[in-house]
Amino acid sequence: MIRDGRGRTRTYAAGALALLAFATACGESGGGGSAAPATRSTGAAAPKPTEAAPTSAAPTTAAPAGGADPAAWAKWNLTPLAPAPAPPADKPIKLERTGPVPVFSEVKTNDKVVFITIDDGAEKDPKFVEMLTDLKVPISMFLTRDIVRNDYAYFKPLQALGNHIQNHTVDHPVMSKIPAEKQKSEICDAQSALTQQYGTAPLLFRPPFGDGASTSTLNTSVQQCGPRAMVLWRESMQIHDMQYQAGDKKLKPGDIILAHFRGPSELKGATMTQMFGDLLARIQEQGFSVARLEDYIQAPAS
Repeated sequence: MIRDGRGRTRTYAAGALALLAFATACGESGGGGSAAPATRSTGAAAPKPTEAAPTSAAPTTAAPAGGADPAAWAKWNLTPLAPAPAPPADKPIKLERTGPVPVFSEVKTNDKVVFITIDDGAEKDPKFVEMLTDLKVPISMFLTRDIVRNDYAYFKPLQALGNHIQNHTVDHPVMSKIPAEKQKSEICDAQSALTQQYGTAPLLFRPPFGDGASTSTLNTSVQQCGPRAMVLWRESMQIHDMQYQAGDKKLKPGDIILAHFRGPSELKGATMTQMFGDLLARIQEQGFSVARLEDYIQAPAS
């Protein structure tokens, strides 16, 4: 099912001025479970962000969540998630080379899986790279060019784990408030930079705040720049809990979850790894596994 979902969250009270243009997409409280935070970071040495795969290397296939050694999960005070099932051979989302791009916030599947997407790239915590290397939980990264350009290398070890880089504009504007040509430059310029830096063209695009996704103007701009779908979300992670768009406040198979690269100044003192650990705990409480979004999408034939 295609939905035009939007986050409705409060602006962080803290954070650098450079974050103000996009922080309204990221609230501080949500409607998830009430369990205590699930992760506490250790003091082990973290890999340097510059220890990266070559920029021409495309994402590799990583083990699904649950494939890591339980000791690696215990290091982060977490219990391993159940492994995700093998992705379907017949992909539920099939993309075309031309024409209007679909907009979706969930994937039609009977698999009890959800998909984690992480936006913008503001927080570049080496401990998060260490955590993902240990846990092997798949994520999709929707990066904003001007937010990541000061350290493109940080995201390359995450990409090398099999996680895909997707498009989230140049500088995170409200898309419906800018003219068509500016929309196009926001998407096309980010597409060019991300392709050059990470060696593969983003297949997917996420409009900041989910804004304008249902408009023909934005759809045309996306088509002109290369991405072949717009991805929204059904839930968003808010420090320790999730905020749900559906009134029943429950995950459903195929839901797409939104999170952000955030640090203590935006998370009321919590770290990126603590937030992500709590997200995994909320998913586990409801009996779900984490799958890779791109594994459920059939890219256009070349």
